[in-house]
Amino acid sequence: MNIDELSGRLDDPTLTVIDVRTEGEYGGTRGNACDPRQGHIPGARNLDITELMRCETVEQVLELVGLPRGSEIAAYCHSGSRSALAVQILTAAGYDASNYAGSWHEWSRQAELPVET
Repeated sequence: MNIDELSGRLDDPTLTVIDVRTEGEYGGTRGNACDPRQGHIPGARNLDITELMRCETVEQVLELVGLPRGSEIAAYCHSGSRSALAVQILTAAGYDASNYAGSWHEWSRQAELPVET
């Protein structure tokens, strides 16, 4: 998923956006200095990748995510690496998951795009 598609679908109820960064990054209190703005994409849920990686079964992933199989999910992190791993786990659990590879590093640089803290 790219920045145009994601920004155009922020109000789409069929898409769940998941931020797999730490709680501090998500909340804007521990962001990276290279990013001009801190916080998260509006409406995104925080699900730290370490929590997702602790899941040992598909059932644990489904319980943690709390969405039915087949749900569409866009995952992002700071630079697309952690979210790429999340997409692999989510896809294996039966979700229609995609990676927003530009992630927060790209989003935070677009002054016209909204940010929440």
